[in-house]
Amino acid sequence: MFELMFTSFPVIIRYFQLRRRGEAMTVWNMKTAVVIWAFLAFALFLTIFYFHPKSYTGVVPFRTVSVVAQTSGPVTEVAVQNGQRIEQGDLLFRIENSTQKAALAQAEAEFDQLRAAEAKAKDALIVAEAGLSEQQASMEKIQIDLDNAITLFQKNVGTQDKVRRLEASMAAARAGLDTAQAQVDLAQTDISQTIPAQLKVIEAAVESAKVELAKTEVHTFTGGIVTQLAMSVGSPASKLILSPAMMIIPDRPKDLPVRTIAGFSQVARATLYDGMPAEIACDSNVNMSFRNSVLPAKVLAVQPAIAAGQVVPGGKLIEPNNMGTRGSLLVYLELEHPEHEAIMLDGSGCIIQTYTNNLPGVFGHVISATGVVKAVGLRLKVWGALISGVGLGGGGGH
Repeated sequence: MFELMFTSFPVIIRYFQLRRRGEAMTVWNMKTAVVIWAFLAFALFLTIFYFHPKSYTGVVPFRTVSVVAQTSGPVTEVAVQNGQRIEQGDLLFRIENSTQKAALAQAEAEFDQLRAAEAKAKDALIVAEAGLSEQQASMEKIQIDLDNAITLFQKNVGTQDKVRRLEASMAAARAGLDTAQAQVDLAQTDISQTIPAQLKVIEAAVESAKVELAKTEVHTFTGGIVTQLAMSVGSPASKLILSPAMMIIPDRPKDLPVRTIAGFSQVARATLYDGMPAEIACDSNVNMSFRNSVLPAKVLAVQPAIAAGQVVPGGKLIEPNNMGTRGSLLVYLELEHPEHEAIMLDGSGCIIQTYTNNLPGVFGHVISATGVVKAVGLRLKVWGALISGVGLGGGGGH
């Protein structure tokens, strides 16, 4: 409408010329003015819509957290309600845990049993070392007796049979000493290697049982608001991400700026650029005073790919004729004033209006000046949304 008004001056001038001459206004004597008006209107329309693209698909994106259980079983307690605010670490719900407790008790019993075996092995080492000492003492006595018997036999005082008996006793003593030493080595091996290795296995089993028991209590990893809680005591705990027990709308990190995304027509790629001035009008910000209904912003980045064109591995070859949807150009926008972030409602639908101001020379100034038409049009849309009560409706991006 504004474009038609701004370019209608040739028709208005011609109208007053004919009126001053007293001539009637006909199609024939207005044809030149109408042609000039149509050309100017077309040129202005083209300039405004090309250099100042608009999108009706703006949205303030946010993430949600799906809560699922890591173990199965009936729910025994639900600790939260829909709409409740929670903090990181708060309990959400509990699952029946008798099986996990029994497994933990068994693992702890085996651990205690192995600790007792360790104490027994230490006692066995003491006994084996005492036996080794006894064998060593016995062997030393037999050695002395053997040496004396050999000396007496050499002096023709003793008998050879006694020497042979003592030699046999010495061989038996050596065998007993080796046996005692083996008992000591076995006890030391049990204490230094076998039992520690078994203790590590049992400790791992105890920790695993504790982990499984901890899974029966589901806690939140983030603060936020609970929503879509659809479980109660007795409900089976779901482990499927497609069937969560509840949803959490997490708190936005303080150092993360609020950004808006919008889809623009692909033909706007030649016009959009990083840092491009823009204005954002969101449904949730429309109000009677018009205060903070239209917020200044800038283009932060343009996604370097069109989502509709992505290819993923599959069992069939891509058929381009089936890809009828052309896809849009995804643009990220950021508010110019951080204090406006507090009034932006997550998920709100928005109209995004951009303005070209990077062209040089007089032509660039003219292009920038035509942006006022789009700015006025945006504000009229906001007023219309307020009066009609249906929101910032529209279709397609311009």
